[in-house]
Amino acid sequence: MRVIVTRPEAQGAAFVQRLRALGVDAVALPLIEIAPAPDAQAVREAWAGLPRCALAMFVSANAVAHFFAAGAAGKAWPRHTLAGSSGPGTSAALLAAGVPPTQLVDPGPEGPFDTDTLWQRHLARYAWAGQRVLLVRGEGGRDWLATQLRQAGAQVDVVAAYRRLVPSLADVHRDVLAAALHDPGAHCWHFSSGEAIDNLARLCAHADWSRARALATHPRIALRARARGFGRVAEVGLRPEDVARALAEGVPGAAAGPGR
Repeated sequence: MRVIVTRPEAQGAAFVQRLRALGVDAVALPLIEIAPAPDAQAVREAWAGLPRCALAMFVSANAVAHFFAAGAAGKAWPRHTLAGSSGPGTSAALLAAGVPPTQLVDPGPEGPFDTDTLWQRHLARYAWAGQRVLLVRGEGGRDWLATQLRQAGAQVDVVAAYRRLVPSLADVHRDVLAAALHDPGAHCWHFSSGEAIDNLARLCAHADWSRARALATHPRIALRARARGFGRVAEVGLRPEDVARALAEGVPGAAAGPGR
């Protein structure tokens, strides 16, 4: 069975390479296009204000890459600012960018990997009243963590370090999509974002996904896949090894529909 990796191009290519090293037939079909920040000056100003922040929260590895590219040249991470991450990919990107390990806070290696877990395990115990927090993300996004921090008394600023777009597919990616539509049973979609599922629905407005299989990295993403009509959906960990293991064990089935 061929695995279709739907991550943005930069992350997807690396993930496909790691899957192939594990013996998995994998191919990239980036369903989210990453574009530069809508306001580069706002990102540079956010960088200048980092020393006044108790926490800078990054929602993805793309947020890290674009934030540091826009304003980090020759700058060290502030000594008294925590760097927040929702998962291992983002944490690795922060460490590679020069954030000291002692200033990194994430959910931990056992998961789940999301901002809900990060808040419950770590951030909720801090005294946030009067503290400044910077949330670094794409244009738009989920506001749950910002709401928790504001309710705890923090001043939360949000900066869009990049934009997420519906992709303009290259010919090679169109061929992958056509093959998956022609023979759903021979393919398994790997989703690490609900937005990728929505973009796929926009690109294939009338497709029937009832015979299609999907692996989702979070319960919310699995629910989105079922709501979009995917007939067999299973949850899987974030690592390529988790995907390989799920394929070896067989993708569990679940009837399509938002009520499941």
